[in-house]
Amino acid sequence: MESNRVAFITGASRGIGKQLAIDFAAKGWDIVCLARSTSDKPTKLPGTVDETAELVRSRNRRALALGIDLQAEEQLRDAVERTYREFGRIDALINNAAIAVPGPTLPQPMRKWRLAMEINLNAPLALMMAACPRMAQAGGGHVINVSSEAAVFPEFGRASYTVSKSALESLNQCMAHELKNSKIAVNVMRIDVPIWSEGFAFTLGDMDTSDFEEPVITSDACLWLVGQPFSYTGHIETITRMRERGIVRPRTRVGKR
Repeated sequence: MESNRVAFITGASRGIGKQLAIDFAAKGWDIVCLARSTSDKPTKLPGTVDETAELVRSRNRRALALGIDLQAEEQLRDAVERTYREFGRIDALINNAAIAVPGPTLPQPMRKWRLAMEINLNAPLALMMAACPRMAQAGGGHVINVSSEAAVFPEFGRASYTVSKSALESLNQCMAHELKNSKIAVNVMRIDVPIWSEGFAFTLGDMDTSDFEEPVITSDACLWLVGQPFSYTGHIETITRMRERGIVRPRTRVGKR
């Protein structure tokens, strides 16, 4: 049996991806949760795709939890194929997973630079290659590439993240152009306010993050984007501009975690 709508979300074990999965499920979407962390192979940070999938099911929606190495193109293609076998469709591809390696670039080994490019740029492209032709054949769909203000703010201090996010935004515009006649809307949701997540907080050490915002604001943005016609494509939307237009709720505060 085919589901009503299916959202395919990377980085869904924790933070923003987990919140997107929960909030999309609450709006009636079935969810495919992708991340490296699974109950069988957890990582050092809390959260797994299996836990997120259970939260989706608790909202009476179907969920598929897939432990995936985003550097492995074959695994990404297989994840899309399995989604079509089990759910019959993908209506929204949300490229959310990312890695931000802290510290100066030149002293680091090249493998860290390559890792950031693979996760932040190449994996989104591989998933678009696998999913967009089938989405178009089925009548259309949405791609949301999650970016960051760091794309235009080198002072963030994580060069591989800045470069890969800037490239992701350029890739978004290229794909929006290439797919403009295919009923595939390709848009960027750029996070330009500090949002709390387990991964981000971990890299910040003892920094006070209590004034960071709740990840639910990204759900406001993404749910609005998937509600737009397919002709609404090639936009780089920021949380701040969407808040000014009343799309994203007023400022939130995560408090102590």
